[in-house]
Amino acid sequence: MHTFFRSLARITAIIGGFVLIAIIVLTTLSIVGRSLNKFMHSDFANSILGGFANRVIEMGVGEINGSYELLESGVAFAIFAFFPICQLYNAHATVDVFTSALPPRALRVLRAFWEVVLSVTIIFISWRLYEGMQRYIGNGETTFFLQMPVWWSYAASFTAACVACLTAIYCAILRVGEATTGRTLLPEN
Repeated sequence: MHTFFRSLARITAIIGGFVLIAIIVLTTLSIVGRSLNKFMHSDFANSILGGFANRVIEMGVGEINGSYELLESGVAFAIFAFFPICQLYNAHATVDVFTSALPPRALRVLRAFWEVVLSVTIIFISWRLYEGMQRYIGNGETTFFLQMPVWWSYAASFTAACVACLTAIYCAILRVGEATTGRTLLPEN
């Protein structure tokens, strides 16, 4: 069972990583295009480059329309895509200044408690994400530049959130098992 969840979490994280890379490339190209367009419109570029500056402007070099819309959608998806791997490897940010001195049994109980709380939180967020997706499906709202249905972004994020929910429930069950039995059930790697 652990192999299944590890594979599912890794695949989801890899997809999230590819989305982040695409967003980085898109944002970089958009910024370079906007800067180049601004430069070509300057008096300096017109005096030095003359007609070449006008040809570059006429080619359409500039900011990529809709890059902000894709950035918003992609980052939301990536966040949910990384939840499962963080949950599975207990890699969420923690502050353990006070808990590091606790005995192992108390640490297991505390870890199980927070695992359950985090699982409930992820499920709640996913439920609200689903409700938002349903609202946007119903009203047909689209993004401003790309005219892309808003619910598409919600659907992508909800898909990753479902994987996060399954992984969170799996981890919570194993952490509660660890707290009750005293045995390690969820491998750390």
